[in-house]
Amino acid sequence: MKKTLFATVAGFCATAALFALSTSLTSVRAEEPAIANEYDVVVYGGTSAAITTAVQTKKMGKTVVVVSPDKHLGGLSSGGLGATDSGNRAVIGGLSREFYHRLWLHYQNDDAWTFQEMPRQNGIPGQGGRGIDNETKTMWVFEPSVAEKVFEDFVAEYKIPVFKNERLDREKGVGKEGASIRSITTLSGKKFVGKMFIDATYEGDLMAAAGVSFTTGREPNAKYGETLNGIQVRNAIYHQFEGPVDPYVERGNPESGLLPFVNAKINGADGEGDDRIQAYNLRMCLTNDKRNMAPFEKPENYDEKQYEILFRSIEAGQTIFTTFSPMPNFKTDSNNNKAVSTDYIGGNYGYPNGTYEEREAIYQAHLNWQKGLMWTLQNHPRVPEKIRAEFQKWGLAKDEFVDNGNWSHQMYIREARRLVGDFVVSERHLRYLDDTPRSVGMGSYNMDSHHIQRYVDVTADGKPTVRNEGDVQVNPGGPYPIDYGGLLPKKAECDNLLVPVCVSCTHIAFGSIRMEPVFMILGQSAATAACLSLDAKVAPQDLPYETLKARLLEDGQVLEYGDRPKPIRASDLPATTLDSNKATVDGVWVRGHVTRPFVDDGYLHDDNKDKDGKSVRFDFNLLNPGVYDCRVSYSTHSNRATNVPVVAKSALETVETTVDQKAKPAIDGLFVSIGKIKVGDDKKASIEIFAKGTNGHVIVDAAQMIPVK
Repeated sequence: MKKTLFATVAGFCATAALFALSTSLTSVRAEEPAIANEYDVVVYGGTSAAITTAVQTKKMGKTVVVVSPDKHLGGLSSGGLGATDSGNRAVIGGLSREFYHRLWLHYQNDDAWTFQEMPRQNGIPGQGGRGIDNETKTMWVFEPSVAEKVFEDFVAEYKIPVFKNERLDREKGVGKEGASIRSITTLSGKKFVGKMFIDATYEGDLMAAAGVSFTTGREPNAKYGETLNGIQVRNAIYHQFEGPVDPYVERGNPESGLLPFVNAKINGADGEGDDRIQAYNLRMCLTNDKRNMAPFEKPENYDEKQYEILFRSIEAGQTIFTTFSPMPNFKTDSNNNKAVSTDYIGGNYGYPNGTYEEREAIYQAHLNWQKGLMWTLQNHPRVPEKIRAEFQKWGLAKDEFVDNGNWSHQMYIREARRLVGDFVVSERHLRYLDDTPRSVGMGSYNMDSHHIQRYVDVTADGKPTVRNEGDVQVNPGGPYPIDYGGLLPKKAECDNLLVPVCVSCTHIAFGSIRMEPVFMILGQSAATAACLSLDAKVAPQDLPYETLKARLLEDGQVLEYGDRPKPIRASDLPATTLDSNKATVDGVWVRGHVTRPFVDDGYLHDDNKDKDGKSVRFDFNLLNPGVYDCRVSYSTHSNRATNVPVVAKSALETVETTVDQKAKPAIDGLFVSIGKIKVGDDKKASIEIFAKGTNGHVIVDAAQMIPVK
């Protein structure tokens, strides 16, 4: 048989590798381990973080057990997420990097490439870089079964006892004495006694059962001084419908009811908090090689009405429905893409705090949605023939997830519970606007939330239409440190528990932290802190950071990254400085974060279109009477407008001028003066910037009123 490289029109291809998963795993974990009387560290979870936690514990000479509620190890890393969301790979160190190195070692063998010749270094692209990086000897694209084998090899090599399919008794299975956990008991009756406990689940079941504070949903922006948290309508510009989509069962008839999972209205204003969570799905491992292709069967419970929103989105212009990120042996990691796709928007709200039975029902609903989606795209007559023909080339890789009908056993739980400790990581920490004094690892991926709900909006001409809400994709500006406090509950609530997955952070900060390489990093750091705390006979909350830092660096963790520009914080500027996130906005402005310098988290720009009616006003309400120099800030670029109208106004006088935003600001390279005005006894003034009539992009960053002596 001749081995060839081939590609689809979109540049992605898939085939299958006949990988004997069951045989390889049986050889690693042939027998259930015995239960010891007590362990130094008890790890609850079967995720990638759980395994790095256990490995690091053994490397530090402590006893450890992994109690996994799952029957497969590795979580999403072995559950189909082979297109690693790595961000800046330079900040991935320690055992996390070793995982990707071991994958590289596996794929150095010709036997690993069943139908495909070993490609060149750049033969398979990865997320933001090479999929195969021979210079760093790391592999960032991989098959699910291979990832699971790497985790099982870790377990075998370090002789780590693992108990699979052992779910925590969440009602009475956590034995505590005061603030300390002494044991956990599973539903099967197995009891695990430990000195330190680590919750490495995606759900945060152990921390919740232990009585520590946690949250779900989205915080309001105002709570932690953020800009991207809470309800997001204005920023939800991606994965939207291509045109109007009638929201009613009978088009044009509100009395007929709404399409499934479409809400009558948005449940709040932009930036307000709610208890809803971003959508889940199942990552799919597909192939278009018929030698290893399992077809998409029509689900027994197929309900055509569930896919009416798909048909209408196609009518509105949608032509893309999933990703086809290429993996080795011509397989894919296929994820959500565009307005109607694999994300089951609105179908997961009950998951974080749901019972095991409720969660299983939610998993089955997601699985049924995707099964029906793929069958519909291949077969339904309301899907255009061209789309059907393209999707008929694809099927499930039949040598993956062989015990689950070739569908992933791991639902993509993008967020569930989040710990609330004394330190809460927020958007401001990711942007370096607030200090992170105790780094235990770094993240770097976009602040990323998938859509959270669908609702009825109106078009420009007043017609009802469906719109998605919640999607945010904003780069934090580069790698950022994650504070040790993010792993720690409040000491009074629990003094021997660490949480490396459901970390203490906000919804939008978790949107960046929630990447598999970062979870493995934090798992290793949590284990290190647990072991050092045992040695020092202190609670993890009382462990000196310098002691922890020294060991993390010794073990190859990356705790800082030196090329990030120092931020300009509004709090470090004169008190009469207002950032753009505190301004009143008329019209649709876009938030930018690319061109520095700027104050705080970014700036607004008018996108150089639809300029009429666009303005941004800064209101100063607590000024002392007197004369003030009025200033505005912007970042320069060749595409900026040279005639931006600016008006400063008080009850006593008004100053009008235009600003050339191609010219570098004269004051500290950031601000320009637009003139002086007198403020009266009402203590009020405003500075307003307009887009109308301008000849380029208009930037609005911050404004100042500086007293003139």
